[in-house]
Amino acid sequence: MNTVRLTVAQAALRFLAAQHSERDGVRQRLIPGVWGIFGHGNVAGLGQALEEYGDELGLPTYRPQNEQGMVHVAAAYARHKNRLQTFACTASIGPGSMNMLTGAALATVNRLPVLLLPSDLFANRIPDPVLQQLEHPLEHDLSVNDCFRPVSRFYTRISRPEQLLSALPEAMRVLTDPAETGAVVVSLPQDVQAEAFEWPESFFAERVWRVRRPPPELEVVRQAAELLRKAKRPLIVAGGGVIYSGAERQLAQFVETFGIPVVESQAGKGSLVWDHPQNAGPVGSIGGSAANRLAREADVVLAIGTRLGDFVTASKTAFQNPDVQFIGLNVVPMDAAKLGALSLVADAREGLNALQAALEGWAGTASATRTAASDLITEWHGLVDAQRADTGSTPPSQGAVIGTVNSVTGENTTVICAAGSMPGDLLRLWRPTDSKSYHVEYGFSCMGYEIPAGIGVALAQPDRRVVVMIGDGSYLMMNSEIVTAVAENLNLTVVLVDNRAYMSIRGLQMECGSPSFNNELRHRNPETGRTDGPVVNVDFVMHARGMGAQAVRAETLADLETALKNAGQQGGVQVIVVPVNLRERVPGFDSWWDVPIAQVSEQEQVQQTRKHYEEKVGAQRAYFAPTRSKQEV
Repeated sequence: MNTVRLTVAQAALRFLAAQHSERDGVRQRLIPGVWGIFGHGNVAGLGQALEEYGDELGLPTYRPQNEQGMVHVAAAYARHKNRLQTFACTASIGPGSMNMLTGAALATVNRLPVLLLPSDLFANRIPDPVLQQLEHPLEHDLSVNDCFRPVSRFYTRISRPEQLLSALPEAMRVLTDPAETGAVVVSLPQDVQAEAFEWPESFFAERVWRVRRPPPELEVVRQAAELLRKAKRPLIVAGGGVIYSGAERQLAQFVETFGIPVVESQAGKGSLVWDHPQNAGPVGSIGGSAANRLAREADVVLAIGTRLGDFVTASKTAFQNPDVQFIGLNVVPMDAAKLGALSLVADAREGLNALQAALEGWAGTASATRTAASDLITEWHGLVDAQRADTGSTPPSQGAVIGTVNSVTGENTTVICAAGSMPGDLLRLWRPTDSKSYHVEYGFSCMGYEIPAGIGVALAQPDRRVVVMIGDGSYLMMNSEIVTAVAENLNLTVVLVDNRAYMSIRGLQMECGSPSFNNELRHRNPETGRTDGPVVNVDFVMHARGMGAQAVRAETLADLETALKNAGQQGGVQVIVVPVNLRERVPGFDSWWDVPIAQVSEQEQVQQTRKHYEEKVGAQRAYFAPTRSKQEV
């Protein structure tokens, strides 16, 4: 066997450079680059290997400002690439690697592939404890990297060079498996990274990982078709799996043929264009009136590529028909079985094609049912128009800001958000023109994701305009990646909505009966001892300029429109600071979310809110009976 002598770090990079993904005959590099912050744990290992061989291997190195941020970049890049490509991320031992933990959880929750290469303590244990090592009195082999185990889909620690020969192929398998993908963690002790080994040259041969499209079982397809044929008020919930599968065309054809209305999750928004006749808009806790009313009456629900989280189900209050039955079309068996669904385990595109064929000859939903759904959808569009309109207030409402950004930036734009009140408002009000127009991370709802995600999308599709919409609270958590965007010469527009701190959770706090407490950005008041003093004034324009961005403040919608147009023409990193009116909020539209209210309180408002909460909890369905076909019954 021919061999080549390389360090573990050098071998890992050479292996990664030879890996490709392939789906539907389209082949591409699986790992197109590496993000890294170097410290003593990786600078002489992976850092040395990247400097010497990275360019030669086609693995450029990107330098972020925060380790969590670089994992968000990789996750957003993978999402925009439909999970067919992602980045590798390396960090030093201790706090550097721990900073990647939140990003790992976000990727796993959202079913997004990221490859993490955290550095670890010495495998030989001679420097013990090494700088930044956690010591445990009973488990000598424990390290902080073990924290990655519960938030990753694959974890291994390489304590001997030859372990890499089996570990890396398994890591690639998980990264490219649509059902198992998530954070993949290969922990690398710093001494092992620099250790040399005689590697088989065949280990570095190009390999193509086919991203599978599992077909559905024909008997389950038959049962699902039987349920749909007999349904009087069928409904489709479109999740992110529709987009990752590239099944947008199949979904449109399916609903146009059979007249079934579609409601959207956060990840599934854009699977149908906003003005498609069957698109009833978002469903659940932050849903719209049309979708929530259709969900309430639906008797058969086809859930495609969705995790059916509590926001989609409105904490299990959305589907109120006592006889409702579910069909779960999902590549992940766990998701396909939720809510007692008939589990149609398959790729979304393949499953829709099979259902379309099995339903041949069915006329679809009744004319009256289609008309009723169409009326609700028309009414919903009018409600959205009203929320996006200029009310004349100064500062403007958040809804009007969203409407202006959407209208001015137009097609070929991706909007990005993650946390606060804006994801709910965007879900209701943003009008996507294609499946990549809308990018809101809501599986983990991670504050600080937004700007790194903007970098990921800008790298994934450089010819697309990227607009990050972010509240000032999230901005203050991870604004440092603006420096990275500037350094990478990216075109990125950041619309910073200034509502003076954590106003989304402040609103929820007050809806729960409590007065505003510790959510506003205010000075500590020496008289009360609380943070209820004067507002802390932050000059976000000067702050952004200090990091190398162009920045302006837009007091009115007209100012915002001008700033957006200028940003598009000038390019580069542009930050537009927009104050918003806290009194004009987007309403709930027949939605509810289970946030338990204190059972005991001396505050009268909390007591009253608890009574209302108990009424709403009564509408929850703790259990949905398993769905069976008529023949099974």
